[in-house]
Amino acid sequence: MFIHYRTQGLILKKTDRGEASQLLTVYTKNYGKLKILGKAIRKIKSKLRSGADLFYLSDIEFIQGKTHKTLTDAILIDKFSQLRKELGKLSVANKISESLDNLARNEERDEKIWSLFLETFEILNGHRSSIKNFQLIYYHFFWKISTILGYKPELYSCSICQKKLIPNLLFFNYQEGGIICSRCFQKAKEGEKVSPEIIKILRFIITKDWPAISRLKISDENLGLLKDISDFYLTSITKPAIPDF
Repeated sequence: MFIHYRTQGLILKKTDRGEASQLLTVYTKNYGKLKILGKAIRKIKSKLRSGADLFYLSDIEFIQGKTHKTLTDAILIDKFSQLRKELGKLSVANKISESLDNLARNEERDEKIWSLFLETFEILNGHRSSIKNFQLIYYHFFWKISTILGYKPELYSCSICQKKLIPNLLFFNYQEGGIICSRCFQKAKEGEKVSPEIIKILRFIITKDWPAISRLKISDENLGLLKDISDFYLTSITKPAIPDF
């Protein structure tokens, strides 16, 4: 007899399997990231369809078989309907989900990640602003989850020599996991030149909550640098290709 497990979950990804099934990647409140098979879920008459779509928050039930988990129930809690009405929001939602899928380990419960993930989707769904602010929501999520998982970058001292940073020639070294000084850059020969301003922005995003971050005024140039640093940093941690805006 199978044991039935129940939890809240937010669907990150769907992959078609066979003629009518789908493999769902779900980040759950009680069990972390799970791969769950939705048997015949693509059939019009499937009772699971209404609660198991992409970016749905649902109360789900599943059973554990010998080789995989199977979805047995999915009751919709929130479909975050505003995400589907704006391409900018949908793009950021996809980037958040792909990044979480790459970063989170399978079947490891983490209440901080669950709270951050749910909070971020609620912010994105309800936010009314520009594409620039939608992207800021992603950076809020990415640098917070990186910190939770132990990948917080060193932004106050040189990652190699440990000396306090002096606003001069500074570089972000992805292998070292943070900023390095010009002297260490000459030895390492690797790093992306960054300004003191972008370092301040990163410090602010990592340490402040969303209401404070939402008031940040960032130039298009610095927003581009923030994108490059965030994407390269994620790649250095996870290696697989990441989605673009």
